[in-house]
Amino acid sequence: MEGRDERDPGYDDWFDEPEPPSETQSGVARGVYEDADEVWTLPEDEEPRTTGPREVVIAGRTLTVTQLVIIAACLLAIFFAILAAAGVFNGSTAAPPPATIPTTPVTTTVTAPATTTAANTTPAPQQTLSPGATGSQVKTLQHALTSLGFPVTADGDYGQATQAAVSQFQAAKGLAVDGIVGSQTLTALQQALAKQ
Repeated sequence: MEGRDERDPGYDDWFDEPEPPSETQSGVARGVYEDADEVWTLPEDEEPRTTGPREVVIAGRTLTVTQLVIIAACLLAIFFAILAAAGVFNGSTAAPPPATIPTTPVTTTVTAPATTTAANTTPAPQQTLSPGATGSQVKTLQHALTSLGFPVTADGDYGQATQAAVSQFQAAKGLAVDGIVGSQTLTALQQALAKQ
């Protein structure tokens, strides 16, 4: 340790920052540094550098160029949002033509199914009947006779008019004419209604 300098702190101070140079205090050399090679900061310009106008006045308000760019971008975004809402960007071609109603008469197409449905809706009585009977089965018999072309009032009373209609039906089908709905007449009624 004998060969060491007294000013040497004992470590490498190469990475330590140098002390800033001091200005000379004389009035003649003001602004000049003693050691001009070691000045690390750049001198400030006396005039600011300008590349163009940095502020714009619109309607009495001063706006910077950055503010103008932001406002323009917002306006464009709103414009494109309105166009998108209007469907301009949906990519479809022309709208399809409106649906047309067929000009053919509806009665022709409805008549055939209605006749078939009407024939299927007229049931045959489910039991044998004779004059003097009353009730829903007599009404069913009267509706069946009317739909087969032997009209009678559907009042639910097996009277003379119903007996006459049953007799006419029996004669048309080649059955024994007695005016009573027996098993043969009942089967003939069910078959005639099924063929309608």
